[in-house]
Amino acid sequence: MEPTFARRRPSGMETTSTQPGPNTPTPSAPAQNARSRTRPLALGAAALAVALAFSVGLLVSGRGGAAVAAPTTSMAQLAASATGNPQGITVVGTGTVQGTPDTLRLQMGVSTTRGTVGDALAAANSAAARVFEALKKAGVDDKDQQTSGMSIYPQYNSSGSSITGYVVTESLVVTLRDLKTAGATISAVVAAGGSDARVNSIGLDIDDTSSLLTSARATAVANAKTKAQQYADAAGRPLGNLIDLTETVNQPTPQPYYAEATAAGADKSIGAVPIKSGSQDVVVVVTATYAIG
Repeated sequence: MEPTFARRRPSGMETTSTQPGPNTPTPSAPAQNARSRTRPLALGAAALAVALAFSVGLLVSGRGGAAVAAPTTSMAQLAASATGNPQGITVVGTGTVQGTPDTLRLQMGVSTTRGTVGDALAAANSAAARVFEALKKAGVDDKDQQTSGMSIYPQYNSSGSSITGYVVTESLVVTLRDLKTAGATISAVVAAGGSDARVNSIGLDIDDTSSLLTSARATAVANAKTKAQQYADAAGRPLGNLIDLTETVNQPTPQPYYAEATAAGADKSIGAVPIKSGSQDVVVVVTATYAIG
């Protein structure tokens, strides 16, 4: 066996054997290949960690040893860059415009009770005919009168053992386009129906909202842009062009006034029903996305 020589090195430095000793195992070829592969992988992971450290803005040392913040990139910005989506500010704008109702929708009908189905139906038909005639005399157009329902059902005695009669109900919806005469028209048709007339509800509405929508849309977009500009200014970024816009419209719905009343003993001396139009809101909500520099 040949002796193992160690080269003498200056003080403070390690002494490393230049030849393997008798008990030192010789690495196999696969183990050597594994170590050679591990080293570049470790270096690659370290490089990736350094890159990520700079991208999320870890503190680094500046001149004179002072700690300064590295430029940061938000995860949202990284995601936008990765997917190709433009960076931007998304805000919600609201535009509300008030309008005055100009249309009244009357939901009414007639209801009769008789001993037989035939008698009840004949009485209901007669009462409905009188109502339609009163509407015609009041100048209500045929296209503004619509039958909305009809029902026939039996009426029982207190024990529920036998039928005592039948109830027939005929319903209609009437659109009155002149609010100045609407109250008088309601009184006239109730008087015509007599004790068989029923008023379920009335509702005030705006027939044409196109001009109100135009104004509300302009207000909503302006509101959204103002918000976006405020956010851009706060972030110290210039506001760019509008890149996306969606709209939600809240149309006014008829405001109901429930009556559920009969006109027992009604006659033509009934005064006009008082009508107050009030106001209604037309609301437009937009979701807008603006580019930022």
